[in-house]
Amino acid sequence: MIDLKGYEVWFVTGSQHLYGPEVLKTVAEHSREIASFFGASKYVPTQVVFKPVLTTPESIRELCLEANSAGNCIGLITWMHTFSPAKMWIAGLSLLKKPFLHLHTQYNREIPWSEIDMNFMNLNQSAHGDREFGFIGSRMRLNRKVVVGHWQDEDVQASIGVWIRAACAWADWQGAKVARFGDNMRDVAVTEGDKVEAQIRLGYDVYGYGVGDLVKSVKEASDADVKKMTQTYLDEYDVVPALQPKGEKYASLVEGARIEVGMRNFLSAGNFKAFTTTFEDLHGLAQLPGLAVQRLMRDGFGFGAEGDWKTSALVRAMKVMSAGIKGGVSFMEDYTYHFSASGDKVLGAHMLEVCESIASGKVRLDIFPLSIGGKADPVRLIFDANTGPAIGASIMDMGQRFRIVANVVDVVPTDKPLPKLPVARALWLPRPNLKVAAAAWIYAGGAHHTSFSYAVTADHLRDFAEMANVEYLLINEDTHIEEFKKELRWNDLYYHLAKGI
Repeated sequence: MIDLKGYEVWFVTGSQHLYGPEVLKTVAEHSREIASFFGASKYVPTQVVFKPVLTTPESIRELCLEANSAGNCIGLITWMHTFSPAKMWIAGLSLLKKPFLHLHTQYNREIPWSEIDMNFMNLNQSAHGDREFGFIGSRMRLNRKVVVGHWQDEDVQASIGVWIRAACAWADWQGAKVARFGDNMRDVAVTEGDKVEAQIRLGYDVYGYGVGDLVKSVKEASDADVKKMTQTYLDEYDVVPALQPKGEKYASLVEGARIEVGMRNFLSAGNFKAFTTTFEDLHGLAQLPGLAVQRLMRDGFGFGAEGDWKTSALVRAMKVMSAGIKGGVSFMEDYTYHFSASGDKVLGAHMLEVCESIASGKVRLDIFPLSIGGKADPVRLIFDANTGPAIGASIMDMGQRFRIVANVVDVVPTDKPLPKLPVARALWLPRPNLKVAAAAWIYAGGAHHTSFSYAVTADHLRDFAEMANVEYLLINEDTHIEEFKKELRWNDLYYHLAKGI
């Protein structure tokens, strides 16, 4: 499981020696108090570490270099309590490789009308100190998030928490390893991409393996581990009679357990955070890994079907963003439509690989033919997804850049039961409606594979895309096709020009 408590966000305050030691002492006390408050906030999943107040170009530069080399530091929260001349920040910010959030707040909530004097004014200068700092960020064309409001306000804490979760996902991508069993599904375009460019731009590395490497690990799985895994299935799920110990398909359940044990051993030994499979390359495997993939996703691994390494990495990123939040994240695909006067809907599913973290109620473990691939019937988890607001996001290699497109949706109960559909599924109404959402998605070149979540929001993805310097397009209740097409054109122009800036 994913634990974000090992990460740190550094709380960094700017000032200058002009104010004298007593003022700087007070600035430090206030900063320490705010950092401690954020560290205890229910919205903040990491540690928040107070750093000494910065008053010189040298101390700023040293801190930025220290942040770059600190593996557990995922970013900085910066705040100018007083006026901090921004030329002091140029050297440090030029070297800073970690994301930073600019908090525009002040220690006091309200003006003390009857007592305010120039001493108070000189101490509490965020109103213009942060504007000075904001200028240098804009002049240097630095990506950062700006949060405005009193530090104790709930919306301020929530915005900071969203950014921190995105920063955790970005940190997790740096040096991450994705295992690709087999190659891309033949003749498919959108799941392809430039893996070298992804490593340069996004930080993670994709390792290719023949399916024989996985088969070897599966065959080496110990009988004791396979027996223990099989019993786990029987204990955790509503297992159909055919897969029970005396059922005619029990051997298939044991084979599914052997595949999972082997796959877990392989991924753990290689320190992988995500992986892909493809039903077109299963040589040596008795069945397509379905149950194993579903359970590995539940435990935090990213996954992409048919060799889709970009979606696999995005699923992992969204798993990290949502760690500890109820709702879940899953690999998903827009599978088929329901055109209806009551509202056009999308039935999302996949052949097998939908994560149980999004399940509603108890999950059924069953076995059915796959219909394609020419392998033995695979075991799989079957369930209806939870209802409520969710988001589906896709990442594509557009040639000159990577693009993330996301659609906010509302998951609803199925109109009728689906007794013959042997896969996990979710039924949703895209915002603003299917006609607009699908057209916008297609204009954007969105993939058919997505990372789907009830816990991650459009704001998480926006912050993440800005850290990664990746184009981000959102389809929601405010989307209009003509405006969306203009945004696509403007973005094309911007990203071409930005290469020369």
